[in-house]
Amino acid sequence: MDGRVLVLNASYEPINVCSARRAVVLILKGTARVEENADRILRSPGSQMPAPSVIRLVDYIHIPFERKSLSRKSILLRDHNMCQYCGRVSSPHDLTLDHVVPRSRGGSSGWENLVACCRPCNSRKGDRTPDEARMTLKKRPQSFSSHVNRQIIRYLGRSDETWRKYLFY
Repeated sequence: MDGRVLVLNASYEPINVCSARRAVVLILKGTARVEENADRILRSPGSQMPAPSVIRLVDYIHIPFERKSLSRKSILLRDHNMCQYCGRVSSPHDLTLDHVVPRSRGGSSGWENLVACCRPCNSRKGDRTPDEARMTLKKRPQSFSSHVNRQIIRYLGRSDETWRKYLFY
């Protein structure tokens, strides 16, 4: 019941990823329908059903534009756990957050100034700008918008073939 399930709006637009447990609850309540099944079976004492992989909401839900709150987890998700200087993908425990423009030089702690960074690159950059340290960013940091949220859903869906046709690759 811990598997990931892609949640589509009634318009087939990907809007979220939830647990298999939550997906089953939505299906049983009649709020969602199964679009794709996973390769495993969920069993209870009285019944069994294929585990859902993709569900679609019955009624369309308007998703207003919202900004995610700034947090370490959100920055690491946005940057796909990849150091924005050397490109190495690491576990969240091995990454730090780096201020592109150091705080000592007036840099803010906002979406556009924070990036995921491995410890060696953070030490090498130190209290300098990337230009001064002769380091280049893999991509310019941006705020966590609905576009970035779709990129994260797409990133999570790379491992599940049944998601691909809904993620607009």
